[in-house]
Amino acid sequence: MRRLTAGLFSSVDGVVEDPHLWQLDSFDDELGAGMGAMISRVDTVLLGRRGYEEWAQYWPAAEAADPFGAFINPVEKFVASRSLSGPLGWTNASLMDRPLEDFVRALKQTEGGDIAVCASISLVRRLMFAGLLDSLTLMIHPVVAGAGRHLFEAADPVTRLELQEVTTTSRGNVLASYGLRAGSVGE
Repeated sequence: MRRLTAGLFSSVDGVVEDPHLWQLDSFDDELGAGMGAMISRVDTVLLGRRGYEEWAQYWPAAEAADPFGAFINPVEKFVASRSLSGPLGWTNASLMDRPLEDFVRALKQTEGGDIAVCASISLVRRLMFAGLLDSLTLMIHPVVAGAGRHLFEAADPVTRLELQEVTTTSRGNVLASYGLRAGSVGE
């Protein structure tokens, strides 16, 4: 069975939205290497509509030398959307043909590398609380963002996690990967 992963930049106060506003000078070589290791195992990406629309405008025109652009442009991409229709314009991108959770359950049963959720806080949340997310990596920067959307909300169910791996970089970033404890959603 294929693994479903997600990686989000996070501030110390839990903001995961618009990291370009608060990452500042904390991105370092070790963080880049950690991201490189994550994407090296991925051959399929899941996106929400909003993330797809933003990234489809930016990444195809990005510099060819950009390592993330070299990954994201050719990789197989599936988009969860109720408002998009027809063929999608970005290379190797297509719409999911059934509800998100059903699509992901079936996709995890196919052959291939890891499947990564990218550019969508809401997809990460839905798939985590559906028990489908195998690994969530938070790349925590040493900054308090103060404002912005958080991954978790006050009404979320108690959900127990297991630490899978943790690394600290020279600039104080913490890469912490968690998995769901068996049967832990809503405990």
